[in-house]
Amino acid sequence: MRVLVTGGAGFIGSHIVEELLAAGHEPTVLDIRPPRPDGPPTEQVPWLRADIRDAQALARALPGMDAVCHQAALVGLGKDFSDAPEYVSVNDQGTAGLLAAMAEAGVRDLLLAGSMVVYGEGRYDCLRHGQVRPGPRRVADLEVGRFEPPCPECGAPLVPGLVDEDDPVDPRSVYASTKLAQENLAAAWARDVGGRAVALRYHNVYGDRMPRDTPYAGVAAFFRSALEAGRPPQVFEDGAQRRDFVHVSDVARANVAALTSLADRPPGSVRAYNTGSGQPHTVGELAAALAAARGGPAPEVTGAFRLGDVRHVTASSARLNKELNWSPRVEFAAGVASFATAPLRTG
Repeated sequence: MRVLVTGGAGFIGSHIVEELLAAGHEPTVLDIRPPRPDGPPTEQVPWLRADIRDAQALARALPGMDAVCHQAALVGLGKDFSDAPEYVSVNDQGTAGLLAAMAEAGVRDLLLAGSMVVYGEGRYDCLRHGQVRPGPRRVADLEVGRFEPPCPECGAPLVPGLVDEDDPVDPRSVYASTKLAQENLAAAWARDVGGRAVALRYHNVYGDRMPRDTPYAGVAAFFRSALEAGRPPQVFEDGAQRRDFVHVSDVARANVAALTSLADRPPGSVRAYNTGSGQPHTVGELAAALAAARGGPAPEVTGAFRLGDVRHVTASSARLNKELNWSPRVEFAAGVASFATAPLRTG
């Protein structure tokens, strides 16, 4: 299978390219960045250095492709709302242009890098009212350390659970809004041209080649960069936020499994899959495990908060396991211990 991997020079994309090669496929990379020595071998992988919004570059890259694995995106919460135009331009305008170029080139199979951020807060149950959807947390509560969202019906404490793909979406940041828009664009494209699309809703992906020292990186990279510089990781809120940390090698395998499944799907179909470990851990646990693996310094719990953050969101990846026979192989303890000393990227 010939696969165009947009964002193939990036953290997740470079691992996908290597997994495709290992499985006997023929990836081509389209990325705004040049090849890197720690990435896929350029003698095996054709490389087109271009912005995802470059229509002429897409027109050159797509003919002859069997599928597109769309990883190119601006990720993370960013600095503030001033980033919004660039997020929408790269993530949504870029995706719309890609889909239009795919329609023109006759490429009908798409793997989209989705995100768990489309859910907003995760699943919560109230002992009295059952499953509920808490609204955004109030600044006044966050400022005094009341981080847990209460039941919107009675104000009682809630029990967090695992979200599945049929849970409601509720994006609560610019980035989250653009990721949901990408899924909606892919669905409209599939219906209009008879395409087939899969969206993998990544949870908190970590592993070697994560970018360091950037406001767009994930929490694992923030902690790892601090430890590398000899600083204690700064843990927001009280550190009890629940997340699903999944290793990048497992995510790469999920991409290849999903890409090879596209040929068996009916035209016009779209399917979303949570892509996580299925094993919740707190942000504080991650910071402590990384610090222990590197020999300190110990994390500092700051009580600070970011308005775009949600309290708990963890995944059920049962659908991915059942339908694509995928399951994660890297356990949290082993993965974090390896990541603690793995090389990071600058930029």
